[in-house]
Amino acid sequence: MSKKFKYEADPSRYDKMNYRRTGNSGLLLPELSLGLWHNFGKKDDFKNARNLLKCAFDNGITHFDLANNYGPPYGSAETTFGKILKKDFKKYRDELIISSKAGYDMWPGPYGEWGSKKYLMASLDQSLKRMGLNYVDIFYSHRPDPETPLEETMGALDLMVRQGKALYIGISSYSAEDTAKASKILKDLGTPCLIHQPRYSIFDRWVENGLLDTIEKEGVGAIAFSPLSQGMLTDKYLNGFPKDSRAVKDGRYLNTDQIEQQLSKIKQLNEIARNRNQSLAQMAISWILKDERITSVLIGASKTEQILDSLKAIRNTAFSDEELTLIDKISK
Repeated sequence: MSKKFKYEADPSRYDKMNYRRTGNSGLLLPELSLGLWHNFGKKDDFKNARNLLKCAFDNGITHFDLANNYGPPYGSAETTFGKILKKDFKKYRDELIISSKAGYDMWPGPYGEWGSKKYLMASLDQSLKRMGLNYVDIFYSHRPDPETPLEETMGALDLMVRQGKALYIGISSYSAEDTAKASKILKDLGTPCLIHQPRYSIFDRWVENGLLDTIEKEGVGAIAFSPLSQGMLTDKYLNGFPKDSRAVKDGRYLNTDQIEQQLSKIKQLNEIARNRNQSLAQMAISWILKDERITSVLIGASKTEQILDSLKAIRNTAFSDEELTLIDKISK
């Protein structure tokens, strides 16, 4: 390949993004991070995947978030990412925060999911191999395991750091109570919990019932996923259901009935966004970033235009009391 086609990152990329400290750690994360849950599978457009990552990094998004079972098929998002990393981002490795997770089903048999040391250690080794990495920056327990002692799961995360296979560790979707317990275990082991990744949006407020207070007390960061409630908090469905939308093509996580039930609220929230000179998607992201306990918001994208649109949200994260009261009244 001719040198003129080699990717060179935008030299002004760090001027375009704000960075926040992750809990009590030394690590700064961009206010927006890119999740690779969708659009990086084996059957997805490889060129588009490359463009998404380049667009993100050119705009100061340094954090790329994966999991062992992202695809489809399972593992293929990490494989795709590994190819792009080798092709375009190899010289930028030390400027990137790369995370992965394990907890959901990944391979057949009794050792292919949940939170045992057996599964977590094997999963990380597989993830590193798929991505062509010596270490990940953050590795998460993707979900709590009700059958495995918390000490075993946290002990596995601690071991990953001691082996040099992960720099930091985190947890995802743990309750406030389990987060406090996990944090204590990890502090006692000498590997503090860096970050918690919960689902959080205007329509999904469960983290406000104790979790945000707990992570603040424990000095843990937070990165919110599904900030747009699987696409409901956008203008996509204001005038019907586009044939290429996820709700029409894949109803596993969002279907047309769910949208119909929320449509009146979506339209009212869209009016507030318009009065703020924002799109609904931008306001939904800004609304999460208004809370200083949130380190970053995890966005997904199928087009570079969606990344560029989301970036505008970081410019306007201040809300009036009137706006907040109205959003609460509509959404709760």
